[in-house]
Amino acid sequence: MSLQISAIKAFQDNYIWCLHNSSYCYVVDPGDAQPVIEFCQTHKLSLKGILITHHHWDHTNGLSELVATFGDITIFGPHNPKIDLINVRVGQGDSLKLPELDLDFTVMEVPGHTLDHIAYYGLGRLFCGDTLFSAGCGRLFEGQPAQMHDSLSQLAALPGDTLVYCTHEYTLANIKFALAVEPNNQALLEYHQWAQAQRATERATLPSSITKELAINPFLRCQLDSVKQALLDHRNTPFSTNEDTFAALRRWKDEF
Repeated sequence: MSLQISAIKAFQDNYIWCLHNSSYCYVVDPGDAQPVIEFCQTHKLSLKGILITHHHWDHTNGLSELVATFGDITIFGPHNPKIDLINVRVGQGDSLKLPELDLDFTVMEVPGHTLDHIAYYGLGRLFCGDTLFSAGCGRLFEGQPAQMHDSLSQLAALPGDTLVYCTHEYTLANIKFALAVEPNNQALLEYHQWAQAQRATERATLPSSITKELAINPFLRCQLDSVKQALLDHRNTPFSTNEDTFAALRRWKDEF
């Protein structure tokens, strides 16, 4: 059986991504252990490891129960001692192997949402936690706007066909804001229709892709006149740099 990636639903809008073949699996950001355990039981999978992107509880709270259930598993994560169950700490440029799935990933440090945030990139797939969302980006709880802009720029520079697996089903809410910024963006209008149809039948809007996000996500489009003009109309203030544009856009979203 070749690699499959399944979305395990948790809480109200979290996805715990499960990478698996017919025998083994790894999961990303298990905030809740029980749905992971049930998925593994249903599909007769042995959990071999976990990838953590950052320290927030809805990404880490399942760790202790999963260790108790599955025993000796590898837990990859950032250099944050507060996440005490991580046994392989990784940072910018590090490589990691998931041997049971014949997968390799490269680590990218993407601070902004939190200071310890990392993403995992490999085989044309990006697991980016709460940094990049479809049509949006994470709220700045710890980092500065310039950090987040730089992190998003790193992700935006990945190949266009890279599939983007973020951790929350926020797409429709993000599109609502994106349309306030770029109401005449035809790609965004079409994406809105598609996303509405997906959610009407409780299907995920994820994964997205880098190409799609470059076309519809205002936070990746700060260099464009359409986005700068929207901010000028909203704030009556011009912004000279893309970083300043991003910061103003993020403040607008926070108040939206």
